[in-house]
Amino acid sequence: MPTAFIGGQLTNQGLVPAASAVAMARGGGERALMHRRRRRIEWICLILGVFSVPIAASSQDAAVHGTVTDTTGFVLPGVTVEARDAAGDPTGTAVTDGAGRFTIPLPPGAYTVTFTLPGFQETVRDAVEVGAGATVTLDVELAVELEERVVVVGSRAQPRSVTESQVPIDAIPFQDVASQGLTTLDYQLRTLVPSFNVATHPISDAATLVRPASIRNLAHDHTLVLVNGKRRHRSSVIAWFAGVTDGSQGPDISTIPTIALRQVEVLRDGASAQYGSDAIAGVLNFLLKDNPTGGSFELNTGTYRAGDGDAYSVAGNVGLPLGANGFANLSLEYGNADPTNRSVQRADAAALIAAGNTDVADPAQIWGNPTIEDDLKLFGNFGSLLGSGLQFYGHTNYAGKRVTEGFYFRNPNNRANIYSLDGGETLLIGDRLAAQGMGSANCPVVRVTDNVPDQAALAQVAANPNCFSFREIAPGGFTPRFGGVVTDLSAVAGLRRIADSGLTWDASASYGSHESDFFFQNTVNASLGLDTPRDFDPGLYQQEEVNLNFDVSYAASDMVNFAAGTEWRDEKFTIGAGGLPSWEVGPYAAQGFVSGSNGFPGFPDYTAGAWNRSNVAVYGDLELREPDDRWSFGGALRLEHFDLFGATTNGKISARYALTPHVALRGGVSTGFRAPTPGQQHTLNVQTTIDPETLQLVDSANVPSTFLAATLRGGVPLEPETSVNTTAGVVADNGPFTLTADYFRVDVADRLALSQTFTLTEDERALLLSEGIASAGTLAFFRFFINDFETRTQGVDIVSTYTPPDLGGDTVLNFTFNYTDTAVTKETDLLGPGEVLGLERGVPKTRWSIALNQQLARVRLLGRLSYYGSWVDHFDARFVRGPDSPLLNGRSIVDLDLSIPLGEGVTLSVGGQNIADTFSDRMDLFAEIFGLPYSQFTPWGLSGGYYYARLNYGWGG
Repeated sequence: MPTAFIGGQLTNQGLVPAASAVAMARGGGERALMHRRRRRIEWICLILGVFSVPIAASSQDAAVHGTVTDTTGFVLPGVTVEARDAAGDPTGTAVTDGAGRFTIPLPPGAYTVTFTLPGFQETVRDAVEVGAGATVTLDVELAVELEERVVVVGSRAQPRSVTESQVPIDAIPFQDVASQGLTTLDYQLRTLVPSFNVATHPISDAATLVRPASIRNLAHDHTLVLVNGKRRHRSSVIAWFAGVTDGSQGPDISTIPTIALRQVEVLRDGASAQYGSDAIAGVLNFLLKDNPTGGSFELNTGTYRAGDGDAYSVAGNVGLPLGANGFANLSLEYGNADPTNRSVQRADAAALIAAGNTDVADPAQIWGNPTIEDDLKLFGNFGSLLGSGLQFYGHTNYAGKRVTEGFYFRNPNNRANIYSLDGGETLLIGDRLAAQGMGSANCPVVRVTDNVPDQAALAQVAANPNCFSFREIAPGGFTPRFGGVVTDLSAVAGLRRIADSGLTWDASASYGSHESDFFFQNTVNASLGLDTPRDFDPGLYQQEEVNLNFDVSYAASDMVNFAAGTEWRDEKFTIGAGGLPSWEVGPYAAQGFVSGSNGFPGFPDYTAGAWNRSNVAVYGDLELREPDDRWSFGGALRLEHFDLFGATTNGKISARYALTPHVALRGGVSTGFRAPTPGQQHTLNVQTTIDPETLQLVDSANVPSTFLAATLRGGVPLEPETSVNTTAGVVADNGPFTLTADYFRVDVADRLALSQTFTLTEDERALLLSEGIASAGTLAFFRFFINDFETRTQGVDIVSTYTPPDLGGDTVLNFTFNYTDTAVTKETDLLGPGEVLGLERGVPKTRWSIALNQQLARVRLLGRLSYYGSWVDHFDARFVRGPDSPLLNGRSIVDLDLSIPLGEGVTLSVGGQNIADTFSDRMDLFAEIFGLPYSQFTPWGLSGGYYYARLNYGWGG
C-alpha cells in the first residue's frame, strides 16, 4: 500500500508513535559572551538552513482545492483532507489553514475525498474526477457532532479515540489551546486541564525563568514531556522555593510556540514501563503541525485590569512542500511582556519614609509578573517519503528570552552583614585601614533610634576617608533585580520503514540543550566595600541531553500488536563560573560584610563543573483486542540500567471491557521510577530567605546531600524515586454525550524533595567553608535534597462533553473535574511540619470547569467558569506560620472569548481571562512584612484580570 502523510506522521495506517531523538553533545562551558552569541546565531541559521534547500516542483499536474466551513459559514482551520484513489490507497492529504482552505496536488484520476475534524461529522465526497492539468474546486460544509479525538500516546499499537483508551487521556486540539489571551503554553494548559497546576513564582530565583508545573500535585519532573512522541530534554533550572515542586528539574514547555501545535495529549497515568524515567504522574505529548501548504499569521495584545503588564506577541506558521513527497512546517513566535505590580508598601519601608528617608522607593519591593523581553521561539517540523516504505522525519527548535524579576528589599538600617550586625541597633561601619592591615581608623558608632541613624555620627563617618557605610551609595536601601537569558535548542531526526507485512522499525537520535545565563543587578558584594560593582554575572546552568532509540513494532493482525526497542540516553548538567566580583571574598569580609553578590552569589570557579549520567534501556509490550473492540488488553515491561544507580525493572498492565456498545470499564496498574538528575545531585546555591524567628532577611544555602555538613544532619547519596500507579474508571459514549470518570492512586516511595531549613552550627559553618562555600561565614541556614519519605496521591478525574442535538450542533458543553488528595504516609525528621503541610495542601484539592462553545450566527462565543478549591500558601507554611498557616478560600474565575470573522481569512477575537479581576484572600501579615497582600502561589495567577485582542489571518497553499 502506498504511504502518505496522515495526522502528523508518515504512515500507511495512520498515526504511529515516534521514537526518540538526535545527538551531539556540545562540550565546553566556555563563558565568553561573544562565543555564546555566535553559537546562538549559528543554531538559528542551522534551523532556517534546513529548509532553505530548493523545494522541488511537484510532479503532479492537477489538484483539488477548496474551502471547508461549518453549517453557519464559519471557516474551519485544522480539517484533515485525504484523497484516496480507486484502489482505496491514500494519494494525498492536506490540513486546512486559518481561512479553512486546502490544496492537494494529485495525478489525473478519480478520487474519494474525506474531511475530518474532531467535534464534526466526517464528510466524504465520492467519485471526484480530476483531469490532466485541471484544478477541481471542492467546497464542503461540516456539521457539528461529538466525535472522539484520536490519540497516540500511551500505546504503540494503532491510534485510538479517548474513550477507547485503556487509561485516561486528554486530547486537546490546537483551537482550544489557542483561544486564550495568555500565549505561553504552560498557562494555556493550566486553564484547560484541571489536574495541571502552574504558579507565577514572582520571587523564586530561577523558578521565575522556568515556571515549574505539576500534574496531580506531584513534582514538575514527575511528568515526562514528548514532542511528536520523542522525549523532550529537561530545563537547566532547578526550582528553589517553588511550592510543591520545590527542587524539581523538569522540561520548559514555554519554549514551544502554540501556533506550531495541532494537538496536545495528556496521559494521566504512570508510564515509566513504556517511556522510561520521569513518567510517574503522566505524559504530555505535543504534536506539531505537518501540513505542506497554507499558513497563518497571528497578532496578540493585552493588558491587565490594573493597567500594567502590557504584552504583545506576533506568530506565524507556514507549510511548504519538501520535494514531491515531503513537507516542511515552520513556526515562529516573538513577544514582549511588561511587568505587573501587585505590591503594597511594606511596613518597615513606610516607617522609614515616615521618619524622613526620602530615598526609599514606593513600593520598596515588587510582587508580580516578571519582565519578559525578546521572547523568540522557532520550531520546524519536517518529513519526507524516500520510497520503498522508508520515511525520513524530524523537528528542530530554537528559543531565547530575557526574564527579569524583583527581589527582597534591603532595609538601610538592619539588613544583616551590609547595613548592620545587630539587627538595626547600630549601623555596620567599614574600616579601610583595618582591611589593609594598617591598624584602625577609629570609626564612630552610629546608633539608630526610631528608624533614624545618629546624624552627627553619620557625618563623622562621611568626613573620615577611612570609614564608610553602605548608606553612602544606597541611603534608601536597595532591591536587587534578578534575571537570566534563557536559550533552548534541540534537533531530532529519524528514519522509519513501514512494511506491508505490518512490521515497522524506527531509528532516531536527538540532542537538546537548555541554558540559563543569570544576571543580578542593583545589589552589592559588601565584602568589597564601596568599590563593589552594582551589577553582576553570577554564572550559568546548562542541561544537555542525547538520546538514541531503535524501536520495532509488528501488527500480527488487527487483534495483536508486538513492540520492542532499546534506548540510550546521556545527560550532562553544567555549572558555569560567574564573574569574579560575584563570588569574591573581599577585604571587608573579616569585618562582617557579606561576600558575593548579595541575594544570589555567583558560582566560584572551584565549584563550577560538568556532571554526566547515562542509562540504557530495553522494553517490550503487547496489545491484544477483540475485533469488535469489546475488550482490549495491554502489557509492558522495561529494564533500565543507570551508570550511577544500577538497574530497575518496571511493568504495566491495562485493560478495557465494554459492558454495552456505549459503556465500558477500564483500568491499569503500573510501577514507575524517576532517577535524580545530575543537577539535583551536584547543585550548590545560596539564596536570600526569611528567618522564621525574626522575619528578617538572611542567607541560606542549598548544598549537595553528600556534603559533610549535610551528612551530619542525615544527608545520604540520592536514590531513584519509585511509584505504584493504579487507575480504574468508566467510559460512557452515547452520540452527543461522552463521559469518562477515573479514580487514580499514585504511591511514591523515596520521594525527592528539599529538607527543612537547618540553623548552621559553627562546626557546620567550618565544613561548608572547607567545601567551597566562601560566604558560609555569614550564612544563617542550609538545606539539602532528601528522598526518604513517602506520599500517597489519590483522587478522581471526570471529563464530560455534550452537544445538544436540538440546537443543531452549534453548542458544545464541556465539564471537567479533578479532586486530588496528597498525604505524606511516611514521615522523616528531615521534613518539618511546614514542609509537610505545603506538600499536602499547597495546591487546591478540588478544581472544576464548565465551558460553553456557542455559535451565534457568524460569531463564536467561548465562555468558561473555573473553580479553584482552598489551598495553603507554601511560603507561609514553610517560613512564616508553619503548620498554623491558614487555608485560603477557593474562588471561581470566569473567562470569555468572542471570535468574529472579518472575511478573506481574517478573524478578530476579543476576550478576557479572570474578567472579574478575582484575587486570593487578603494576607494581611504578608502585606505588612513583605508588601504582598495576596498569595504568591495563587493557582490562577497573582496579577488579576487580563483582557486581550487577537487578530488571525490564514491563507491556503
